[in-house]
Amino acid sequence: MSGLETTTLQASGLRFSALAQGDGPVVLCLHGFPDNRRSFRQQLPALAGAGFRALAPTLRGYEPSSQPPDGDYHIVRMAEDVVGWIDDLDQERVHLVGHDWGAVIGYAAAALAPERLLSLTTLAIPHPGRLQQGIRKLPSQLWNSWYMLFFQLRGIADRVVEARDWAFIEKLWRDWSPGWELPPEELASVKETLAQPGVKRAALGYYRAMFDFSPAAKQTTRLLESQIGVPTLALTGALDGCMDTRLHDLALPEEDFPAGLRVVRIEGAGHFLHQEKPEAVNPILLEWLRRCG
Repeated sequence: MSGLETTTLQASGLRFSALAQGDGPVVLCLHGFPDNRRSFRQQLPALAGAGFRALAPTLRGYEPSSQPPDGDYHIVRMAEDVVGWIDDLDQERVHLVGHDWGAVIGYAAAALAPERLLSLTTLAIPHPGRLQQGIRKLPSQLWNSWYMLFFQLRGIADRVVEARDWAFIEKLWRDWSPGWELPPEELASVKETLAQPGVKRAALGYYRAMFDFSPAAKQTTRLLESQIGVPTLALTGALDGCMDTRLHDLALPEEDFPAGLRVVRIEGAGHFLHQEKPEAVNPILLEWLRRCG
């Protein structure tokens, strides 16, 4: 990963470390769960080589410096973090790329502040506001999403996730990207991230915030049910064991994307498609970003 630098972004009164590389138009790359900023280690050099300033921030809660005192991990707060990062970078508009939770945050940020984004690229997650509609046509997705309900078991889930050297996390990687193995040094990096003070609670907090009835949850729902007024590229792995790739046919109606939508399925890839098949993902991403300015 030569050429990568470490920098710090500020937003919402919090500090977020980030990997960065290159100069030019800014591309923010948001990781998901269970993952960290190194998720985009194979995209940052490609983006930099193509003339972009690529940054992969650590999401809210995934390090002690970005854990809010009120423990608020509703998606609306992370969308506000994105806008704060754009301000901190002194940018008017940026490209946004998100995987897993990073994709959900991307949809929310595009709904919250479309005027601040040049483009949106989502990896593995279709439009959240249409998921229930898609699941009604594809009820088998409920089985894939079992872990979301399991994470609601406070205390029990917290212990199980960390037990036996994070064996639960290894299982998710295997199940979500079948037939592909995360390099050992990267798996160790993910475990190290989750083992930091407060990070496990924060990571599970994203899922728990989905099931409360707070004003922030209602704000999040409104954002995620909104149209996306930003040109959007949605990439999905054909073998995704977490979010069934067929949902990209069922939960991405073009009328929700008045600024344009392109859906691309990556054959032979699972949930972590950008790590599994960078040779397929990177050219598509670069062509899209160039096209969107």
